[in-house]
Amino acid sequence: MKGGMIACAMKQQTRLVELAQLFLKLGIIGFGGPAAHVAMMEDEVVRKRDWLTRDQFMDLLGAVNLIPGPNSTEMAIHIGLLRAGAWGAVIAGSCFILPAFLIVLALAMGYASYGATPQANAFLYGLKPVIVAIIAVATIRFGQTSLKTKTLFTLGALAFAFGVWGVVDQLLILIGAGLAMLIVSRATLDKGTVLLVGVPSTLLQITNAVTLPQIAVVFLRIGATLFGSGYLLVAYLEQEVVINNRWLTPQQLFDAIAVGQFTPGPVLTTATFVGYLIQGMPGAVVATVAIFFPSFIFVIASGFFINRLRNSPAASVFIKGVNAAVVGLIGATLISLGRAAMIDPVTIVVCLAAFIVLLRFKIDSTWLIAAGGMIGLLLGGTS
Repeated sequence: MKGGMIACAMKQQTRLVELAQLFLKLGIIGFGGPAAHVAMMEDEVVRKRDWLTRDQFMDLLGAVNLIPGPNSTEMAIHIGLLRAGAWGAVIAGSCFILPAFLIVLALAMGYASYGATPQANAFLYGLKPVIVAIIAVATIRFGQTSLKTKTLFTLGALAFAFGVWGVVDQLLILIGAGLAMLIVSRATLDKGTVLLVGVPSTLLQITNAVTLPQIAVVFLRIGATLFGSGYLLVAYLEQEVVINNRWLTPQQLFDAIAVGQFTPGPVLTTATFVGYLIQGMPGAVVATVAIFFPSFIFVIASGFFINRLRNSPAASVFIKGVNAAVVGLIGATLISLGRAAMIDPVTIVVCLAAFIVLLRFKIDSTWLIAAGGMIGLLLGGTS
């Protein structure tokens, strides 16, 4: 029996090491956004390593779409959970996040020291319109998937209008869209669906004090309610750190978003950059841990109820309404981002060119981001 326990422990340790090695690698080379991350994971764990069947992998992908949080990070956590239990989930998710955290932290430190230099401004001058194009194309593709009926299109349009208006909390818009879809579909909420919309009321009250606990509350709230896509992070951050709390200027937020786009790994490590600008190293650590923490809890806990949610017609209908609102909110955010990025004929042309290329060709957006930055450097940040 003792020998069997030792063998079991050694097998578990081997699996944890394998998970750490794989997801550190994916965290380092994971350019291209969530869709690219998921494709890389499928190649590694299904085709190369045979850890999961393709059907099992698709089941996990469906599951992460029913809970809040960044899909690719939650896929990493799910794979770790199936491979090596709770510790596997922690190792896989943390190793996937860690490289991006370190890279973004280094860039935030450099930005805090040199962000106002002509070279940095020139690089961002060319990069920002490309970011707008990337988000615009993503919004169109999300819309093609999520706004397939008149009802869903209407919900997306209403979310867009409320997002532009700017006086209604994004979380309320998302929940309202989900509930509206349920009412229209005459579905009945069950306990599983309640789990999707139950958010502690304490997370809805944010004060203006820039303290580590307040940073933690803001980013916990975002991580716990971020349905649909990492691109919605832009709308959440604009509402919380620029409009509600005025911790950053719109320019600083846009620079943070740009950094999150051209670095590998989860786009939610934008929180690292934002946290550093607000409160230095402690702020970066707190913001990062807070925004990803709910994903670990949701995935590890989901084993108890995820099958019920996936088989619930009400949960499916609710998520359709939420996804429609996600598209509308991202579209509303594009207006303010576009105003900040397209400031002259050069930036307008760069944005339109990137938009056309992304629509017509299958190209990694990282190359366009690099090209935009180089154009900015060549032109010196002036038209």
